[in-house]
Amino acid sequence: MGMLSPWHIILIALVALLLFGPNKLPELGRGFGKMFREFKDATTGALSASREPDKELPLDEAGSKAAEPRNS
Repeated sequence: MGMLSPWHIILIALVALLLFGPNKLPELGRGFGKMFREFKDATTGALSASREPDKELPLDEAGSKAAEPRNS
């Protein structure tokens, strides 16, 4: 699948103008912008949360991570 040429973009813009009219296009543009911004913020937040170091468990006397006691 190739890149969009300027002619493709012009054709898409003309079709959108015919479908939605000149009064509705700015509102649609704002809606798409808000949607992409929220998506970007959500993905950035998820990536930063996954990159935070996990909280370390306390070390026991042998230097290994202390295991939680098991209920038997």
